[in-house]
Amino acid sequence: MLSRVLLQAAAVVGLLQTASGLILRDDPVLEEVDSGDYEVIESSRPGGSSGSLTKLDWKDVKALVPTTWNGKKYGCKCYPGESCWPNASKWSQLNSTVGGRLSVHIPPGAVCHNTFQGPFGTVNTYNEAKCAEATAQWGNETWTVEQPAASLWTYWTNETCRPTEDRTQPCTLGYYGVYVIKATTREHIKAGIDFARKNNIRLIVRNTGHDFEGRSTGFGALVINTHSFQSVEWINNYSGPGSYNLGAVKIGAGVQGRSILTQGHARNPPVVMVTGECPTVGVAGGFIQGGGHGPWTTLKGFSADNVLSFDVVTASGVFTTANAHTNPDLFHALKGGGPASYAVILSMTVKTFPDVVSSGAELYLNTTHVGWGPDGVDTYWQGVTTFHKWSNHIVDSGLYAYFEMYTFAGPMLRVRPFVGIGKTAAQLDAVLRPMLDEMDALNIPYDFSIKQFPTFYDLYIDLFEDETSGQSALAGGWMFDHTDVAERNDAIIDALKIAVAPRPDVLALLIGHLFNPGYGMPVSNSATHPAWRNATNFIITTPIVPVDASLAYKADLQNVLTNTMDEALRQASTSGCTYVNEADPYQANWGDRFWGAEYPGLKTVRKKWDPKGVFYAIATPGTEDWEVIEYGTRLCKAV
Repeated sequence: MLSRVLLQAAAVVGLLQTASGLILRDDPVLEEVDSGDYEVIESSRPGGSSGSLTKLDWKDVKALVPTTWNGKKYGCKCYPGESCWPNASKWSQLNSTVGGRLSVHIPPGAVCHNTFQGPFGTVNTYNEAKCAEATAQWGNETWTVEQPAASLWTYWTNETCRPTEDRTQPCTLGYYGVYVIKATTREHIKAGIDFARKNNIRLIVRNTGHDFEGRSTGFGALVINTHSFQSVEWINNYSGPGSYNLGAVKIGAGVQGRSILTQGHARNPPVVMVTGECPTVGVAGGFIQGGGHGPWTTLKGFSADNVLSFDVVTASGVFTTANAHTNPDLFHALKGGGPASYAVILSMTVKTFPDVVSSGAELYLNTTHVGWGPDGVDTYWQGVTTFHKWSNHIVDSGLYAYFEMYTFAGPMLRVRPFVGIGKTAAQLDAVLRPMLDEMDALNIPYDFSIKQFPTFYDLYIDLFEDETSGQSALAGGWMFDHTDVAERNDAIIDALKIAVAPRPDVLALLIGHLFNPGYGMPVSNSATHPAWRNATNFIITTPIVPVDASLAYKADLQNVLTNTMDEALRQASTSGCTYVNEADPYQANWGDRFWGAEYPGLKTVRKKWDPKGVFYAIATPGTEDWEVIEYGTRLCKAV
């Protein structure tokens, strides 16, 4: 839903082009490096209570490249054109190792341009039929997910090859990776990790490309695409480590939210797991490593709280398992301790729950109700204040709610939906009625509807909308807890007024999520920030970025996000907490704000499992010394 609203916002100022692009498969000849024989240490012992790895070997890590930029010394990853870059024979050998699944990455918009001016030369790319197809599909998240290395939010690609109706426009790689492995086996993933480690190449792990912070793309990188890992194994009674012995499911890294809910619905009886609200997010990738919140979170905690086991490939190229008995430090860190930081997830086993009768409601308050004048704006904010005042009551009643706010096209509050899992329509109405009665008493006009469904899955399909890809925007956000709402609601509303309209020339929207993982799981079972156990509302802030924005204007918008929009929210709150996957990665003290007291331990785990920086994602544990320099290109470590 977030991207759908961005599309509306962009249309207001004409920021989006209407053409699109598709990847070419007419790739140059590729070459490979020998992945070599790497010692695989047994990760489990028959009959043993623990099979944790006791040795991690880093003897084959290639050194960083000494670099000086703006008077500061760095050690950098290797990039095309440098003498350290692997020769054609090495890339060809890698291609053989992964069964021919390595390709030069050409941006999805290239088929609408005459040529792609890539790092290895110019390629003719225009294809009228494919351009027409891509134009029609550019906003389709499902189509974009299926591209080898595309990003659903395009800001972090540097927008250098968007679709266009003028085929003579230049198309360059921007901040995309240069090669991509479309992995289909765990050995393919290991080969990519080994190659990157042995050749000092930046490595990106890309599942579905859902990414607000630029962690699924990176200039000059080797990309490993894990989306083909679609295995699903249902478990009636889990018998692995720990005391849990009820239903579970083991899913491959590429399985998406709606897909697993659909498959669970087909079971007899139907079951669910904690997924996100967005149907196309890959559940076992960055989602779970950030914590993973969604409609079931108030009742069952974060998705990460419900993981029972992971199968992974480490930065050292070892296949292993992480669970409560085997590599428990790695297990804990993978459950919300930050994406692309410790290992690549091949599959995970997670708890399932019986699906139940559920009810959903919708609330709308916009210019149709209040008009465009000053009095209408005042009435609108009265309505927002009343809605938010009742947010503690809403989550304390076991509900979840998803809402959107913007003012650029007239004031709009859209709550779609309130979710009452296990509640009849009458029970959900009883929870929400005090809020609606107060709105009525204040003469605040609104539209409200409520509907009962036989299962949560039926509610999910009916009330949660597909999002839209191809947008350009920044993302920040903040969490308001119970104390904030109870004691500072007016200050929160004042902060929302700033965040939704930070400056006359900046279009922005806010996406809210009412949930409290502490309602159903008061004690954390993950590496997520402890403050989440008293959460009420997590707000995403999104200033829209013109696709042709200059570097200076991008820096200006980043400053607006960090120091105006999000700062207003922080000043209205004492929670000290925000969500790693949907927040500003350039804010100060991000480690403490993302993980709180968990952070020192996560840095220790990162130092053990990836001390050489084989993996990198911005604003994740242990990356304080790493920086992308030279205007968003080279990944380097300060020395």
